[in-house]
Amino acid sequence: MKKTVTLFLICLFVVVSSLTFANQEMVDVQKFKEEGPYTVGYDIYFVGNTWSMQLYWEFLQAVKDNEELIEEVYYTESEGNAAKQVANIRDLIAKDVDILIVTPNSPSAVVPVLQRAVEKGIVVVLCGAKAASNDYTVYVDTDAFEFGKVGAEWLVQKMGTEGKIIALSGIAGLSTTEERWAGAKSVFDNYPGIEVVSHVYAEWAYDKAKIAAQNVLPSNPDIDGIWSGGGAMTQAFAEVMIDYGMPLVPMTGEDSNGFLKLWKKNLDEGFDSIATSKPTWLSAEALKAGLNVMQGIETPVNILIPVPTIVSTQLDEYVREDLPDSYWCNSRLDEELIKQMFQR
Repeated sequence: MKKTVTLFLICLFVVVSSLTFANQEMVDVQKFKEEGPYTVGYDIYFVGNTWSMQLYWEFLQAVKDNEELIEEVYYTESEGNAAKQVANIRDLIAKDVDILIVTPNSPSAVVPVLQRAVEKGIVVVLCGAKAASNDYTVYVDTDAFEFGKVGAEWLVQKMGTEGKIIALSGIAGLSTTEERWAGAKSVFDNYPGIEVVSHVYAEWAYDKAKIAAQNVLPSNPDIDGIWSGGGAMTQAFAEVMIDYGMPLVPMTGEDSNGFLKLWKKNLDEGFDSIATSKPTWLSAEALKAGLNVMQGIETPVNILIPVPTIVSTQLDEYVREDLPDSYWCNSRLDEELIKQMFQR
């Protein structure tokens, strides 16, 4: 059933994309079209959490799946540092790559160097985060605003449209973080009975969220809900609440295996959630988009993938009791690679 649901989501995306291409701005692919194989530059923007690591693994698999189209791949690693990313992109440009795939650590810092790449005729693909300019060829992402909004709407209704909320956000300043929070705020601001008593940035990471929970929960023992901008933050807060003997309140999460396992374990106690997803296979879609442009295949400038969601009746289709908490369940990784990457 897991594979059936994943296939359905992929097919839905293809159908939606085919219906909307006519109304979208399209890349002038004839400007870039040339015979392959192609040289690709990929900047590993961050490996500080399990999601970003799996994003990288999904890219590695996509490279393998498209090896007949790829001559060489140059990798750099930016460690979440905007200045280092700018230097890395300069290095990739100097290597005369045909395709440059980047997840901007800062929407503004990368603008001059992306502009340079565009001027050189490189196909620039932004994966999972925006830049503060139009100096790119293709942007591939889920709708971050919608991600935050979907979870907030569920939470507000689950709480009966009033109560106290703790809000958790990812990396401060990253476009994905701030747009998810803007989406949530667009909902909360419509309900006077909703009070956000604390808003913390925990970088989507389990360890940082656990520290935040230990700092925030003692002074807010009577909260009614938790909104999360994703990552492993919800799992950390839920575990601290359990440790403190606090009842689990409605909270939003993402498709991390650790959270889905905790959710399933506490279903019979009345705990409920919704898991929105920013799939780790965005990197594979970014590579596909870049290769399509180089081959002259019709490609939209902006590819926004509908936000997948998981509700309680779908848990068994996604949760993997045989894998560690760090696995992200809406994945396209081959089963063999999953077992290699996530050995206990």
